[in-house]
Amino acid sequence: MIHLSSDTGDLFTQAFQFAQKQVKKFIEKNPGVYPLYTQNGRWLHEGPAWTHWCDGFLPGMMWIFHDHTDRDSTESKYWLDQAIKYTTPLEPRKLDRDVQDHGFLFLSTYYRWYRVSKDPALREVLIEAGRTLALRFKEKGQYLRSFVADNSLFLDIMMNVGIIFYAARETGDRRLREVALRHSFTTRRVLVRGDGSTAQEGIFDTDTGEFLRQTTHQGYRGDSCWSRGLAWALYGFTTCYEYSRDPHFIETAEQCADFYIMHCASDGIPPWDFNAPPENRTLLDTSAAAVSAAGLLRLCRLVPDSLKGHLYWTTAVQILRSLCDKHLAKSDPKWEGILKGGVYHVHKSLGVDESVMWGEYFFCEALDRVLR
Repeated sequence: MIHLSSDTGDLFTQAFQFAQKQVKKFIEKNPGVYPLYTQNGRWLHEGPAWTHWCDGFLPGMMWIFHDHTDRDSTESKYWLDQAIKYTTPLEPRKLDRDVQDHGFLFLSTYYRWYRVSKDPALREVLIEAGRTLALRFKEKGQYLRSFVADNSLFLDIMMNVGIIFYAARETGDRRLREVALRHSFTTRRVLVRGDGSTAQEGIFDTDTGEFLRQTTHQGYRGDSCWSRGLAWALYGFTTCYEYSRDPHFIETAEQCADFYIMHCASDGIPPWDFNAPPENRTLLDTSAAAVSAAGLLRLCRLVPDSLKGHLYWTTAVQILRSLCDKHLAKSDPKWEGILKGGVYHVHKSLGVDESVMWGEYFFCEALDRVLR
């Protein structure tokens, strides 16, 4: 991989420091709060959540900050204490059967905590969370059902299936591994198109398991390519390959990455949906960009083609440069988030052109990874 130029390294370091400053200000002003998206740049508001899936991202950033700082420093101890404080209350959700998001909740928190402490009790939390997610598996259709209905498969679940792979690896449970593999193959077959674009949701006949159609809740249309969904696929299939080493999954991750690169503007920041009509394409989604940058930084070290790996690395760096140059909230002292320009749910008018917690988390993950 290429090295960062000194000005780029400085830019990323300053952005990482700004992220820490914003998180610290928020938790000291609003202790114990797990935000989701901002309204007018404020995390506390009366807007609905729609689903309860983001509580892992705030403590996840704290774990990243702790891991990035000198372990003997006061700063590192501060972030460790806060990370544990905000991570511990999530434990009961290892048994939460109402969500599809155990990876978002636990891989960002308990997994990072376990890597630091090696406490076997933390490993057990991760295993139990993986087992709970696996309970969503539908034999007829071979997929993990979404939180919406039994007949629904969400592309978003590819970001969470990793915790089932983890539980399978740690326990030697072949059934868990089979569930994770089958779900991933089904998602690949029904939601990733031949050109590398993606659909958000697949609908099945629950009586026969037959796949019926592609549709969406958050994209422009059922046959369009919602950019955050594409980012979920890029990152999720990369993770799937890391656990399984099945070449089909890295092939799919590359197809998604290539579609992203080919259809983005030169700065690497995508519209909220790649097929949105011209009047709606001006709405960007920086959270999709942040997830994609983090995914590309994982993918670039796995692909066998060194030129492809170099392309993915340089694209990730370009995305991060654009986010730091154009979308950081640094110039707006009243804005409480880190990145402006994120999108939660266009059709419900939730968190549109705001800060969103997954955008914050994956932005910090990507910065941490590229600065190393």
